Amino acid sequence: MKYYNRYDEFLINGRHYTVPFVKIPSKPTDKRYIYKDGVSRLDKISYEYYETPYFGWLILAANPKFGGMESNIEDGSILFLPYPLITSLQDYKKALENHFFYYGR
Repeated sequence: MKYYNRYDEFLINGRHYTVPFVKIPSKPTDKRYIYKDGVSRLDKISYEYYETPYFGWLILAANPKFGGMESNIEDGSILFLPYPLITSLQDYKKALENHFFYYGR
């Protein structure tokens, strides 16, 4: 999988809705990565682990302590990388379904 448009879930009848924060559960297969300020970038990390640069948002979703902003990641921070990609995307979709069930769209 090279790309997954997560915004498709939030375009309903031509109207865009806010993307909610959902927590991605951790798995024993998840990877860890030490972030190096000035060297690391989420698109590069995504490419290294998923073979596509488009899943930095998934890495941020698995690391909520950084508030969804790459600029909040401090040098030496340990990032949890959801792995493998397909299973992690399924986890994300399930978390969205649960969010929609409890809170609506």
